[in-house]
Amino acid sequence: WMYYVHHAGTDRRLDEWADQSRIDLSTVKPDVPGSMDEDVGQARSVLDRRFSEILQRTEKHMVNNPHDYEQSLITKMKTVDYVRYGQYEIDCWYFSPYPINPEESGRILYICEYCLKYMVTYNALEKHYMKCRYRHPPGDEIYRDQANGISVFEVSGRNDRLYCQNLCLLAKLFLDHKTMYYDVQHFLFYVLCEIDPEGAGCRMVGYFSKEKVHCFNLACILTLPPYQRKGYGKFLIELSYELSKKEGKPGTPERPLSDLGRVSYFSYWKESLLREIIKREGETYSIKNISAATAIKSDDIVHTLQALNCIHHVDNRSIIKVPPKLREEFLQPSTDKEKRLHVDVHKLHYFPPSASKKSDRSEGKD
Repeated sequence: WMYYVHHAGTDRRLDEWADQSRIDLSTVKPDVPGSMDEDVGQARSVLDRRFSEILQRTEKHMVNNPHDYEQSLITKMKTVDYVRYGQYEIDCWYFSPYPINPEESGRILYICEYCLKYMVTYNALEKHYMKCRYRHPPGDEIYRDQANGISVFEVSGRNDRLYCQNLCLLAKLFLDHKTMYYDVQHFLFYVLCEIDPEGAGCRMVGYFSKEKVHCFNLACILTLPPYQRKGYGKFLIELSYELSKKEGKPGTPERPLSDLGRVSYFSYWKESLLREIIKREGETYSIKNISAATAIKSDDIVHTLQALNCIHHVDNRSIIKVPPKLREEFLQPSTDKEKRLHVDVHKLHYFPPSASKKSDRSEGKD
């Protein structure tokens, strides 16, 4: 027997499959005292009653929330324990609806680094590499930084549906609340790659997506676990705002944000806003001016500055002023700031669609 174990009070990424040797059923005791037969009978009666109550609540929830109920059922248990991606074997955190039989795959998947196709055996992966025509994501390369060994491709969910579906399935292994896997045609994907120094190709290390016709500049973001702590997450956030600047309108990420997402965005907003405000010292400016310069939406600017205690109310007016200690900390030289990966706008080749072509682009036409 194999048991699926969820550790109470912990994130579901720690769920695991355990064989019977790791489960001590002798410690499970019935709540009702008495003989064993009485205990079993009474315990069964209690369980039957509780099951009946749960079933009634479940049936009611199914009628009122059929989609939510289906999602809650299919996402309870991981069917893939880890994936082989390039030189890495990556532990998976959450369920992803790969159409595979977990017993046949051994709960391991082999992923092509270039087209993201998944296989259940290493032999199948080796054969696939011999005929795979991809050496980078499909779509247009909009950014290349040879010095830092990275590039970014814009991929249309309508034009390259299979690639984007495979990307979403892979991302779901590391994102708990992601629900979009197959309906990708309305999205654009900005895929960050590391350039192989030996010329083998460009390997996907992270991405963000956004709707083609959108009011958000980012819908989903991921950096694969082996490539985290390299500044790629904040680079992708910065890139989303640089695209908003090119489009001539402020942007904001789709809500709700994950805990990690809130931390990452607040860090980016804090750095961008302090840099802009300190640059404007001695000038007269407004929130609207800052929004136009940074492409950060006004609401996000206000919330961030309030959290930093930079907004003061004097004579019925709101004044932006950076506290001296915060200003000193921000201006103090930092190795982390100097090393952080930034978007070089001179290397960004992105041309937003004009109003006349927007409808064509949203339909994936040439």
